[in-house]
Amino acid sequence: MKASAFVYPWDVNGDPEAPARIAGLGVAQATLASAYHSTRALTPRHPRHRIVTAEHAAVLYPPGAHWAGRTPRPYPSGDWAPGDAFGEAAAALADAGLQVHTWVVLAHNSRLGADHPDTSVVNAHGDRYPWAPCIAQPATRAYLTGLAAEAAVRPGASGTELESLGWYGLAHLHAHDKIAGVGLGDAGQYLMSLCFCPSCREGYGAQGLDAAELAATVRAALEPVWRGAPSDGGWAGVGKLLGEETAAATRAWRDATARTLQEAAVRAVRDAAPEGFQVLLHADPVSYHCGANAGVDPAHILSVADGVVVPCTGGPAPLTPFARENRPDAVLAANFTVVSGMGGSPGTLAADAAEARRLGATELRLYHAGLASDGDLEAVRSALTAL
Repeated sequence: MKASAFVYPWDVNGDPEAPARIAGLGVAQATLASAYHSTRALTPRHPRHRIVTAEHAAVLYPPGAHWAGRTPRPYPSGDWAPGDAFGEAAAALADAGLQVHTWVVLAHNSRLGADHPDTSVVNAHGDRYPWAPCIAQPATRAYLTGLAAEAAVRPGASGTELESLGWYGLAHLHAHDKIAGVGLGDAGQYLMSLCFCPSCREGYGAQGLDAAELAATVRAALEPVWRGAPSDGGWAGVGKLLGEETAAATRAWRDATARTLQEAAVRAVRDAAPEGFQVLLHADPVSYHCGANAGVDPAHILSVADGVVVPCTGGPAPLTPFARENRPDAVLAANFTVVSGMGGSPGTLAADAAEARRLGATELRLYHAGLASDGDLEAVRSALTAL
């Protein structure tokens, strides 16, 4: 199985030993961030620093002049990734014999939400989620498709992996997060992630819903949840809280909005890319789920993209709906966290990967070569040797 390790440019630039170290894990590819959200990252082996603070979402290369005068537009990075940080790191990784894919984070941008609050998802209570651009808004959709094409097709890259290409919602770690006091469950998360910006209000109307009435219904449905009532049960739980017809209408709007954005973004990448450029999406097989692994319909997304990167740290079961589509040319990449301190289990990687392959995985993704300890990396090296 082909394996790729995720990496940031600041893991590589300024550390001449990093490319060989990553190649020495036994991976054939590095999935290198070219557009990324704000983060604070450990760099345990870098000769010049130990902590990198990326203060806001940014492209890690000089954005094109065609963005001038447009809103929204990508933010250039600060001193955590100066100049063409992506290009510098990509060249070093290629010199070590690694293929390079771009790693592009799209609909996840707290700086955008702070500077332009009207771009954000707005919940039924009127609270804005600045980290979550609403993907129904025409200007935001144009920005995301343009960013996908530019950040994906960078010199030295033979493919891309698009993250957050869909709805983002409540479930997002924020600075000093303190929202876990009430267990919302799957259904409660969905209700708290429904957007009521003007574009979404219009979209609900096209589905036969009155947006004001829907918002009131959502607020009323959540009142027992705030007092401790359960809100789980998957999609059936959403139907119980909202009523099945209303729930189905909200999902029809949101699913169609995400699908058409995914189609447009992939098409924009293909139009900008050379022949044979591979396009993968970070994906969750449950279409109403929100987050970095965008909820998708497996049949649809495998007809649009070359494959998917599927979260498997909690077990490889999410691969199954994609494997059932029986598309022999599609990439099904099982993504495992290999940082012990972040909930990963690098010591069981060989067994986990074997199980993922049994369920249909064709490749592996390993999160994250720059963040992992030396012991974690040694476990990865041993596992890939065994595989």
